[in-house]
Amino acid sequence: MLAVNNLTKTFGQNVAVDDATFTVDQPMMIGIIGRSGAGKSTFLRMMNRLTDATSGVLEFNGRNVLDLKGHERRAWQSDCAMIFQQFNLVPRMDVVSNVLHGTLGRRSTVATLFNLFPRDDIHRAIDILERLGIAEHAAKRAEALSGGQQQRVAIARALMQDPKIILADEPIASLDPMNAQTVMEALRRIHEEDGRMVIANLHTLDTARRYCDRIIGMRDGRVVFDGTPGQLTTGVARDIYGAGDDFSEGATSTEIRDDHEQLEEAERLLAKVTV
Repeated sequence: MLAVNNLTKTFGQNVAVDDATFTVDQPMMIGIIGRSGAGKSTFLRMMNRLTDATSGVLEFNGRNVLDLKGHERRAWQSDCAMIFQQFNLVPRMDVVSNVLHGTLGRRSTVATLFNLFPRDDIHRAIDILERLGIAEHAAKRAEALSGGQQQRVAIARALMQDPKIILADEPIASLDPMNAQTVMEALRRIHEEDGRMVIANLHTLDTARRYCDRIIGMRDGRVVFDGTPGQLTTGVARDIYGAGDDFSEGATSTEIRDDHEQLEEAERLLAKVTV
């Protein structure tokens, strides 16, 4: 389905993505991990055509999407929906209208200008909100919702595009553990129930292992790991993050743990600092 070959992006003398190569032969949920600046976001932006590649090939179903222009490029961006860390909603607009904005790519200029939506689209938007557990907030302004709820609105907007691929750029980075879990479970259900490919940039190893079928590790723009969650050992993680023996997965965990578990983790980390 997806073939990435020698994909490279440079900004002047800086190489953001360096000769990335991998293939995906079926819809799956893929997590891309790595420290900040590893090239994860730039890769997704090239895939969605928000940023042009410097060189390389990115094929989906045999078509190089990097060559698309004009209408074909916009059509690809509908097929390859993007979810952002900061939600990118219109704060003062009601929730259902934000979701309906997922149809902008196929609407006329006049309909867009006057915010006119077909009844079928409105019903579909509400159905999607229901599926994500937030239909009761449809008439509220987006800014009135919690961060986790706003991210689910952003997911609903992406689903309105009926995409073949959903790209999620750090979708839980600004969320608390409870909301992070809700958002990741929603993305996982979308993959399993709809058969859509989901590619998510993630900071935390426990999240990648728990929700993803496949994990790609990036360091300094290069793909340095490509394997299953079970193959992502602590040693491999050290290599991906360029960390030493003191690397602690617990410091990046988003798992919901009880007070006793959190106290044990805090004592363990304190002991290391004391030594």
